[in-house]
Amino acid sequence: MDAAPSLETVLQALHALYHGDNVAGKEKASLWLGELQKSVFAWQISDQLLQLNQDVESCYFAAQTMRTKIQYAFHELPHSSHQSLRDSLLSHCTNVSAETPPVIVTQLSLALANLALQMSSWKNVVEELIKRFGLESKHWTFLIEFLSLLPEEIGSRSLRLGANRRNEVKQELSAASELLVQFLTTVLDSLAGDNRLCAQVLHCLGSWLTAYVIPQAHLISSKLILLPFQALMNKDCSSQLHHSATECLCSSLIAIEDLEKNAQLAQLLSNGVLSLVEMYRETAKTEDLDKSMNYCRLFTELGETFIEPLVYTPNHNFGDFKILDLLLECVGHQNYEVADVTFTFWNRLSEMLYEGNHQEIIVAYRPYAERLIVLLGRHCQYDSTMETISLEVDDFEEFRTRCSELISDIAFIVGPTNVYHEMFKALQGDGSGTSWEVTEASLYVMAAVSKQISLNETVVVPQVVNAVLSMSENVHIAVKHTAVRLLGALREWIDKHPEYLASVLQYLLGGLQHPKLAVTAAESVQLLCSQCSEAMTSLFGQLLQIINSFQSFGLSNEVATGLLKGAAHILGKLPPEAITEGLRQLCSIQVEQLNKVLELDVTSFASGDKNLDPTVWLDRLATVFRYTTPTVENGKTHPCQEVILQVWPVISRTFAKFGSDVCIIERCCRCIRFAVRCLGVSSTELLNPLVTQIVELYQTYPHSCCLYLGSILVDEYGGQAVCAQMLLEMLQAFCGPTFKILGEPLGFRNHPDIVDDLFRLCFRFMLRAPIIFLQSNQVWPLLNCAILCFCLDHKDANESVCKFMVEFIKCARRPEENDNSQSIHVLVTSFLQKTGQDIVNGLMKACLFCLPTFMLGDAAEILYELMCIDRPLVCKWLEVTLKALPTHTAGGAVTATQKQLYDFHKNVTSAEEQKQVAKAIREFILLYR
Repeated sequence: MDAAPSLETVLQALHALYHGDNVAGKEKASLWLGELQKSVFAWQISDQLLQLNQDVESCYFAAQTMRTKIQYAFHELPHSSHQSLRDSLLSHCTNVSAETPPVIVTQLSLALANLALQMSSWKNVVEELIKRFGLESKHWTFLIEFLSLLPEEIGSRSLRLGANRRNEVKQELSAASELLVQFLTTVLDSLAGDNRLCAQVLHCLGSWLTAYVIPQAHLISSKLILLPFQALMNKDCSSQLHHSATECLCSSLIAIEDLEKNAQLAQLLSNGVLSLVEMYRETAKTEDLDKSMNYCRLFTELGETFIEPLVYTPNHNFGDFKILDLLLECVGHQNYEVADVTFTFWNRLSEMLYEGNHQEIIVAYRPYAERLIVLLGRHCQYDSTMETISLEVDDFEEFRTRCSELISDIAFIVGPTNVYHEMFKALQGDGSGTSWEVTEASLYVMAAVSKQISLNETVVVPQVVNAVLSMSENVHIAVKHTAVRLLGALREWIDKHPEYLASVLQYLLGGLQHPKLAVTAAESVQLLCSQCSEAMTSLFGQLLQIINSFQSFGLSNEVATGLLKGAAHILGKLPPEAITEGLRQLCSIQVEQLNKVLELDVTSFASGDKNLDPTVWLDRLATVFRYTTPTVENGKTHPCQEVILQVWPVISRTFAKFGSDVCIIERCCRCIRFAVRCLGVSSTELLNPLVTQIVELYQTYPHSCCLYLGSILVDEYGGQAVCAQMLLEMLQAFCGPTFKILGEPLGFRNHPDIVDDLFRLCFRFMLRAPIIFLQSNQVWPLLNCAILCFCLDHKDANESVCKFMVEFIKCARRPEENDNSQSIHVLVTSFLQKTGQDIVNGLMKACLFCLPTFMLGDAAEILYELMCIDRPLVCKWLEVTLKALPTHTAGGAVTATQKQLYDFHKNVTSAEEQKQVAKAIREFILLYR
């Protein structure tokens, strides 16, 4: 937008957007208004619209625009205009009344809060606004909204205040906290019956507590802390106030942190929360689910606050086991959603008990863990009226999964064998017969702990397995489904007790014929095959018969792939001659179907007929190649070589026919990848035609999977001198189209898959054939490309770039493993001397302004490896980079002091371990975020 539009034009666009009848006109207006918001003219336009105050739509647009500009584009304003912007915003806020729509109040409050946080010259903000707006009740709604948002926005990622400014703001808020408490108390005294305003007050208090800016003394001496308890003790409390009171108390509990320092507040809150038990029971009786969940959240937060005393000083002071009884009562609520709220506590508790491994403490928790498992088992029960199972995963199934995970985590407290014993007793019932839903839930709990069962257990598990195998055909489908899952979970135990193997496999194969059981049965068969492959070689023929009958069974692709995976595990354990024939039979159906597809006169598939989709058959071939892992003696022909060489022409024709279809080509590359991995060096015969084909394909259709397949070939053959030159020519052929794509606007961001696979290819060259790679004319452009990619916040792509760079640097200091070591050292150090400053610049830019914290480890490794080559030179490069960093934010706040810059430089350059570099970077970036 080159010039400022008139106010009339903006109002016309807003009218077209909100009130126009023409859809195309609405879209055009929306795009135009979006461009206006991005422009520098938006500041003045939004200010004028707020002054005009014509209608709700224009005021909301103006307030939202003002907020987004302050939040994301504050740097557009010169420092001299900050004061006038503040005065203008305060003027607009003065006009807020009870009739002003809440959305506009929120946007204006956010705009003012974001301005106050960024404008370092604006001091004593809270005192000024309470003095200006706190005297008249008509302004309280706006003022409390602003005071709530101010601490919440301190950690806003978009504002990037920096640690120094955040600390400064927190100190100012802490100094003003007593005044805030007085103001909120005044509001309550004046309008005690206004539930909406009371809820606002509690939300505000909670925001300040979450920001840790209210000292304990100010809170305890005020009656403000009693308000949420009073609200929660009132059975007629409105839903909004009840929720706000809960949030406020949860924030209070989180804010305690140091129990010794805040013991008085902790005791007050503990007593208050425990006094709410009867209110919780009342809501459970009246089935008021929302309020029950609020109380349960409070009890759970109390437990998490006191988790350390509960573990380290059990049943003493703040570790009182009353909390456990209370949480178990919540788990026993008739609605599973209430029980679900407590899971964060139980997960943390089990983790701490497991890590502590103090048997006397674990024994003290055993009765509680036993009760918890029983209650979870009840919650896992299906409705008795359910006639069949759904293959869709709904909320209840997700809850059952979380139950299973929790039971698995806490089983060590009780002992998995004891869990089996108790559940088996539930299966047997009291002699009057057990309902199907109880049976299913018992089996489900057993499945959760099956991996932890002792392999030498011969009392309960055999009874369970025999009970499952002897179940009536008429048993409920849900029971069958869970029984099939249980047998798969018991695979390790079955491997040690092979007498059950044949009957278990027969039972699972029977499940394949039921549409509702087929997927789970196939998964269990595959798990059994992978665990018991050596013991199942005699059963390979039985599996092969099932696989050859796929078409007649009408099995889904997921089921078929699972069975092929299981068969491949067993195939690898057969004698070499049997492997060749078995592999031929496993591949024959897939190859036959692919040939049929290739004869059709089409080059892409959108049909729902899976038999006409080449990806189905390619996926199945890939599965067979991936999991067939025979042991080949030196000098012997690989038993899979003959079959894979016979399959290659079919895959080659698929490459040629469907080159434009990225999904099919990805499956072709995946299939070849596993074929090459299966054969290893025995697949050399494939190399020349394969390289030729993927290079030709990439020139026309630059699919990133071709780069990935190229990296597999380098990994397998790069160490062989006879192959290295061909692979280097492949890389050079890839670079042209790749650099063209990445050179487009936003090329790196739009094509992270190409970045990922390109540098994985380069990384493997550095591992397998470093000298030939370093002597290539593509090294310079690849290094420059890698430096630009440091700022790419795509996890996989950035990781591949950094792994390449680390390996590139490491080559220079690797021990003399071969005759090329000295040449490699000279080449790498030469490259680094010319690009080192750019590397350090790129790394620091990425760390400070582009990458999330969890991705900084790779950057730290690069810096550390650079120092291992030439520490004095890195000291110089880092000094130059730090001097070029901005010293102040757009709002005038100091980003990093000279001492902080000096300390960071010293911490990095004196580091003796990579983790010290990573720690220094993590601390330093906080100054710019």
